[in-house]
Amino acid sequence: MEHYVIILDMSDGRRSPARRAPVPIADTGVGTLDRAVAVLEAVERGAHTFTRVVEATGLPRSSTHRLIKALERHGYLASYGGLGYRLGPRLLRLASTAMRELSLRDVAHPVLERLARATGESAQLYVRSGDVRVCIDAVESQSELRTIVPMGATLPLHAGSAAKVLLAEDPHRARHIRQNAEPLRFARDVRLVASRGWASSVGEREPGVGSVSAPVRGFHGEPVAAISVSGPASRMGRADVRRLAVAVTGAAMEVEAALGVSPG
Repeated sequence: MEHYVIILDMSDGRRSPARRAPVPIADTGVGTLDRAVAVLEAVERGAHTFTRVVEATGLPRSSTHRLIKALERHGYLASYGGLGYRLGPRLLRLASTAMRELSLRDVAHPVLERLARATGESAQLYVRSGDVRVCIDAVESQSELRTIVPMGATLPLHAGSAAKVLLAEDPHRARHIRQNAEPLRFARDVRLVASRGWASSVGEREPGVGSVSAPVRGFHGEPVAAISVSGPASRMGRADVRRLAVAVTGAAMEVEAALGVSPG
């Protein structure tokens, strides 16, 4: 549930508020965007009426009016009648998502360290970003023969165990599945995530590399991330995969518990 706090302005209007320094307008070469950001910053600093926004930004009234209306339409500003403008619900959702990702990485890192030590393999944390998955944290194995996935690496959704986990509940996953070299097998593995809670792969994304992944679920049961271990295919036999599956699903549950997600 989303909670919003509305701050009431108790001024009776008889005193003129102290003028603040005008909002600096950055010059990135994209003028409309620069001015829109200046309007948001003005509102964030307390310029809640149209006149105050004009004064704070120094922008022409006609331009300010158009920018405010556009930002309202996109959900970045919201009008509360006599209370004036406030930052809108879309900005709140974006901020919430950003904070959740930071929190996810913070709580997951020690789990990744324990997972890497316990399995002897490299451990990673992936989140989905549109049509790709991004590694937002990783701990390397201490083994001389190991896999390395750098933080920030962008990987496809049509190959690898983490991709299967992140696609498991996507109603539009067929377009990604079709890009796999063996779409029927890949589709079967994606479906199996729902029943067994993990996925594996060998040589799908890189020859000679295998991985096992499990979903980290959010408050509504949706996969918000994939926690993985990866290593040489020679260490990814059936018995190894079963052992690693127990480890990664346990690690995923640890992360969920640290995030305050209730079991089940």
